[in-house]
Amino acid sequence: MPEQSRMHFYLNWAKERIDEMDATLASLEAKAGQVQADSKAKASQLVADLQKRREEFQAALKKQAEAGEAACERAKPQLEARWNEFEGQVKTYIDTVGKQVQQQHATFQDVAAAQVKAWREAADKLGDAAAQVAAAQRANIDAALKQMKADSSEAEARFQKLKQAGSESWTVLGAALAESRKAFDRANQAAWQALKHAAPKP
Repeated sequence: MPEQSRMHFYLNWAKERIDEMDATLASLEAKAGQVQADSKAKASQLVADLQKRREEFQAALKKQAEAGEAACERAKPQLEARWNEFEGQVKTYIDTVGKQVQQQHATFQDVAAAQVKAWREAADKLGDAAAQVAAAQRANIDAALKQMKADSSEAEARFQKLKQAGSESWTVLGAALAESRKAFDRANQAAWQALKHAAPKP
């Protein structure tokens, strides 16, 4: 169970990033027709670069996941670096091509929805895994699951508040996404650690 819980944390972490990448790309591609004519070539190149970074991230993830938990642990810093490059490229896109506030907010909403979905899926996976643990050992898991769901609701409420405000810059929106992502990582890790400690020792 310890290796399994560590792998679940890693896979949830990676899936959340891939879901955000997919949401970002879908949003930018959907708005491509609204880009001014003189920026279309630049926009197409930036989206192609983002797609390439997403594919590289997923290929590296798949390779490490197949190699097991130790390989995942070693690869996580490299994947984090690839994630940071992707985020940097999104910022470049927003700064150079996607300066329209409507596009920024549409992208934010799509990425926020992907984050909320990742929270819910991670909580569901934890709940399924927790169901296999004896009832007497479930208190810590139930507490971690309850906290994860509460954090998810809080993140969703913050996103709704920002969406309703409608005038924040990409810097503010990106900071909210980053804060939620960090909270997801903490909650995800705490939940799987609780499951690991509750599992019967072999």
